Amino acid sequence: MKSPVDPMSDVLASLNVRTGSLSGLEAWGSWALRFGVHEHIKIGAVLDGSCWLSADGAEPVRFEAGDCFLVAACESFAVSGDLNKPYRSGEEVYRASASRIVRLEETRGSADQERTLIVGGSVDFLDATVALLLGGLPPMVAIRAGTAQAKAIQPLLRVFLDEVSAVRLGTSVMSERLTEILFIQALRAAVAGVDSTDGSALPGWLGALGDPCIGRALLLMHQQAGRPWTVAALGAQVGMSRTSFAARFKELVGLPPLDYLQRWRILAAGRELRRTERTVASVAATWGYSSESAFSTAFKRITGISPAQYRSAPLAAAAATWPMVPFRLSAALDERASTADA
Repeated sequence: MKSPVDPMSDVLASLNVRTGSLSGLEAWGSWALRFGVHEHIKIGAVLDGSCWLSADGAEPVRFEAGDCFLVAACESFAVSGDLNKPYRSGEEVYRASASRIVRLEETRGSADQERTLIVGGSVDFLDATVALLLGGLPPMVAIRAGTAQAKAIQPLLRVFLDEVSAVRLGTSVMSERLTEILFIQALRAAVAGVDSTDGSALPGWLGALGDPCIGRALLLMHQQAGRPWTVAALGAQVGMSRTSFAARFKELVGLPPLDYLQRWRILAAGRELRRTERTVASVAATWGYSSESAFSTAFKRITGISPAQYRSAPLAAAAATWPMVPFRLSAALDERASTADA
């Protein structure tokens, strides 16, 4: 039985993801670390004790045992047990440690000092399509211990600790899978509005998934991507007029519905070209193109290279063909598309 398609699964399957190795931080009493700008997403959980976490200079947020967090890429962040403690360089502390669990022993004092234990990992995206997914992420997402998302993760948290405590057979694979699970739960939490830490609504594509009408339209577009959709037909499916649907979709997603659909088709078709031996004509037909020529023209307009070139190019070169902000047209194309009658 074929698994149902949903937009988040579709996009995650299309991105080239690399997870970093798990690590831990054990500290007592008064301590504070600051980490610089980074190009990956940080995922973590507080197993014992508590700490303060702030991202990109925002007000610190308190995390307790059982809470999990996501810190967006390219945001500096700080973690501490004492807001009055001067910050040390987190990068230097981690580089100096020979263990996967970094212990701030010099902060240990009396026996009644609180012990804080944090485990975490990182998620890197190896191509430019990452902007589709991450464009609307807040600097930090909190998954509180009492939420459904956190409850689903909590049985795994001690497994996290076991994996960072010792090297075992399959440790690298286990680390990757655990980090991926925590990342997906964090995205679910963000879409559900569990806690963006600043109380604001989630913008962009991720926020659109949580909108009753636009989220349903995205689901239809991914489930039936090869169907000859029109804006009016999509609007009717979700109970909106053509005009209202087009305006709402562009407001949330960032571009008109049919342009999103075309770019999604090209991205998904490109994935098939690289992962299968199907002919270009066969792939084109699957994704709703009437001819190989029409598909090739659309493919080259979006990626800058032909389907055949995309198929044979090295991964890094193929990934680089996608715009840095994918699924968002240039101003000229965007204006033309928004006025075109579908």
